Amino acid sequence: MITLSNIQLCRGQKVLLDDAELVVHPGQHIGIIGANGSGKSTLFKLLMGQVTPDAGDLFIPSNWRVAHMAQELANSENSALDFVLDGDPAIRAIERAIEQALADGDNDRLALEYEKMDAANGFDAHYRAEQLLHGLGFAQSEVNRPVNSFSGGWRIRLNLAQALMSPSDLMLLDEPTNHLDLDATLWLEQWLKSYAGTLLIISHDRDFIDNVVERIVHIDQQKANAYKGNYSMFERVRSERLALQQASFEKQQKRRKEVEDFITRFKAKASKAKQAQSRVKELARMEEIAPAHIDSPFYFSFPTPKKAFSALVNISQADLGYDKKTILNQVNFDLHPGTRIGLLGPNGAGKSTLINSLTGDLGLLSGNRVYGENVKIGYFAQHQLEVLDLQASAFLHIHRISPKSTDQEIRNYLGSFDFHGDKALEPIKDFSGGEKARVALALIVWQKPNLLLLDEPTNHLDLEMRQALTMALQGYEGALVVISHDRHLLRNTVDQFYLVANGEVQEFDGDLQDYQVWLKNYNRTPDAQVKNSVPDNSVEKLSGAEKKAQRQQSAEARKKIAPLNKKSQQLEKEIEKNEKQLADVEHELADTDLYTDAKKEALKMLLDRQAKTKKAIADKEAEWLEIQTQIEAMS
Repeated sequence: MITLSNIQLCRGQKVLLDDAELVVHPGQHIGIIGANGSGKSTLFKLLMGQVTPDAGDLFIPSNWRVAHMAQELANSENSALDFVLDGDPAIRAIERAIEQALADGDNDRLALEYEKMDAANGFDAHYRAEQLLHGLGFAQSEVNRPVNSFSGGWRIRLNLAQALMSPSDLMLLDEPTNHLDLDATLWLEQWLKSYAGTLLIISHDRDFIDNVVERIVHIDQQKANAYKGNYSMFERVRSERLALQQASFEKQQKRRKEVEDFITRFKAKASKAKQAQSRVKELARMEEIAPAHIDSPFYFSFPTPKKAFSALVNISQADLGYDKKTILNQVNFDLHPGTRIGLLGPNGAGKSTLINSLTGDLGLLSGNRVYGENVKIGYFAQHQLEVLDLQASAFLHIHRISPKSTDQEIRNYLGSFDFHGDKALEPIKDFSGGEKARVALALIVWQKPNLLLLDEPTNHLDLEMRQALTMALQGYEGALVVISHDRHLLRNTVDQFYLVANGEVQEFDGDLQDYQVWLKNYNRTPDAQVKNSVPDNSVEKLSGAEKKAQRQQSAEARKKIAPLNKKSQQLEKEIEKNEKQLADVEHELADTDLYTDAKKEALKMLLDRQAKTKKAIADKEAEWLEIQTQIEAMS
């Protein structure tokens, strides 16, 4: 059992923990959460003996073996496999002893070392290390590559694999999913669920925490507050504690109104149906959880982008790849206004290749790519932080692209990303990864794109910022394509999924649960050729002439649909105008002075206006629904 009694922890002049108490029982899986800079990583350093408490007592059983995920980049000329095996120093020591006994011809000592190896389960160590590497996305051909030949994100994965290889009674993992894709995250989730030791994990991935931990420790106001259950339960319990605060109530009601308006307006529209359903679910749980985020410093929204009435990007009959090497074959991919797509697929299958081909950063190996007349792309790449100017401030980054904007406009805007006062004017070179990611997002949002392409946008973002991004994307009116290992964000922001696998891009007829099932059936053997097919929701293969005819038919259909879309949008504006008029009338009707004999005529006129406005709304909604039916039939 681990106990912290009256612990005080300081970093310089800043007090992180003061008179903090915590008890951790053997075998518990605990999620450590809290704002950036609250002391989560310093708590881990305390448990590893790297720092000592400024006051109070810490007890960890002396015989406990502690494994942790290193945060600094691995630096070694050894192979990836050897690096992971080094996570078990006992087995490595036995291996060296066996080599020495063989060299000396000492059979008695050799027999003794073999017994030790068997007792330590060392004979399958190489196999277990390879399985860890494969689970975290490394191909068989990469197992013997030098550690130094991998990029930074992959070296962090090697640190994680080494920690998992270490025999341990206590495992400390700090943001283990930050550089993982979705399938590696799902694999790690299953591995940790079966881990028998005590697990403390810092993570900003709410679905991941929900599925792995049984207890939450929230570091807040210099205390370590423990909650039973997973993150969702923590949200509910904390919200109950904060529900009486007036500020919480006001923020909740504002968000409820936004959600209700969205549901009312779009619940019947086919292209928005899934979004509306996600809002219905959100609304159902809002009273429970909204106050839990009342102290979030982030709340931003995407400005209304420039309207586009035709395809934003069209890729047809295209082979995609790098250096003449084809990764995706004969891709046909259309992005229209309002399209909201999540890309799924195994690591290395080509999701980022598709995104880079959509942006134009990557030339097509064959086929055609056509951009719409008014397309404006906002692109967040996996390595977006590397293109920021480290010597410039957040303010200067914005000012460079909008020199005519006033200082106050820019500062007000940056405040919604929690860059207040001097923080907005500081060079970003000393910013944390999360702060730099917020700058990169702020730059994209500011430019009002009507097509958002997001490749792992939540890396480095904390829970509160992820929540703010999810809310902002829900209200975003442009087209969206997103790759993310954050299932909560995917579930609440996209309408459909496409599967990138086996050299193809196909619509995926299912949800994230179905994708997990698909992954289990997918042949994960690295470097193997395709043996498992994408779910069979595709049409029979067509000849070149048939495909050309099909594209022509699609083009004709889009021409016929265009005036219907225009009429639909006009009706939406008229309905919105009538709804505002109705709200004004009903506001007047709420005046109690109106219900007197002296004001009978005024009341009658208002009631008449109310009835006519309601009828106008009903008639326009009926016409709008009829148009939607025609559009669906033609599509």
